[in-house]
Amino acid sequence: MPRPRHLVAIVGPTASGKTAVAIEAARRLDGGVEIVSADSRQVRRGMRIGTAAPSEAERAAVPHRAVETVAPDAPYAVVDWLAEARTALDGIWARGSLPFVVGGTGQYVWALLEGWSMPAVEPDLALRAKLEAFAAHEGAEALHARLAAVDPASAARIDVRNVRRVVRALEVVTLTGAPVPAREARDPGFTWSAVGLRWERAPLHKRADQRVVAMFESGLVEEARALAERCGRNFPALSSIGYREALRVIDGTLSEAEAIRQTQIATHRLIRMQAAWFRLDDPRIEWVPGEDLEAARAAVERAGRPPVP
Repeated sequence: MPRPRHLVAIVGPTASGKTAVAIEAARRLDGGVEIVSADSRQVRRGMRIGTAAPSEAERAAVPHRAVETVAPDAPYAVVDWLAEARTALDGIWARGSLPFVVGGTGQYVWALLEGWSMPAVEPDLALRAKLEAFAAHEGAEALHARLAAVDPASAARIDVRNVRRVVRALEVVTLTGAPVPAREARDPGFTWSAVGLRWERAPLHKRADQRVVAMFESGLVEEARALAERCGRNFPALSSIGYREALRVIDGTLSEAEAIRQTQIATHRLIRMQAAWFRLDDPRIEWVPGEDLEAARAAVERAGRPPVP
C-alpha cells in the first residue's frame, strides 16, 4: 500500500541541532526518509559555509531537497519555496518515503503546514532597493510606519525589526494596490507532526557562537568574496548574517575578530526572532531537550507514525 501523505517537521532556532537529529532519526528508521530543507538561505548555491548547509556526508546519508537549488542572487520568496517544497514532497510520497521538513525559517514551515495561500507577486528589485535604502537611512520604525499607513493589518502581524518582511509587504501592496491577504490556516493536503528542539538560552548562544567561529575559520570571508566577485554585492542574500560582516573584513572596515563578535550578536537576535515563530506554548509542537539526542530521535520516530483516522 502507498505510504500516507504524512510528514515530520523538525523545528527550532539556529544551532539547535536539527540536521543532526534528522539524520540520526533517519538512520534509525532504516532508510525511506528524505529531508526537505526549510531554510531561506540554504536554498542558495555557493553559500554552504555561511548557511551551515548540510555537508556532503550528511547529504549522502539522507537525500536532501531544497538545498542549493537557486542562484545566490536570484529572486526567491516564500511562494517559490512552497512550490519547490510541495513538488519535492509529492515525489517523496510517490517513492514511498517519509519526508522530514527541517529548518528554522518559521514563515516557510508554517506556510507549508498551515496551507497558506500566498500572493504570487513578482519581486520589483528597484522598488525593493528604494525601500531598503529608506529603512537604512530613516530606520526600521519609519519603514514600518509606512506599512501601517497603507496596510495596518499586515503591520500588526510583522515585527518592526523584520525589515525584509516589511519591505516585501510594502512591495505587494504597491504592486497590487491591495492589502496583503491575511494568512488563514487551511488543510494542506497531508497530515503532519512537529518536533521542536528546546534549549536554554545560554547554552544555545554558546553553540551558536562556536559555530560562527567555525564558519570564519572554514573560509566564510573567502566565500563572501567569491559571491561578490561573481554576482556583485547588491543582492539580499549577501546582506544576511555573517556575509555582511565578512564583506566588511574584505573592505578593511572590520577586523575578523570584530566581525565574529558582530555576527554572534546578530545570531543571538535571530534566535530571539525565531522563538516568535516556534513558541514553547504551541500545543502542535512536541518540545524535547535539544541536548538529549536520544529523546529527540525517539520523538521524531513517534512523529513519523501517521495519526489514526
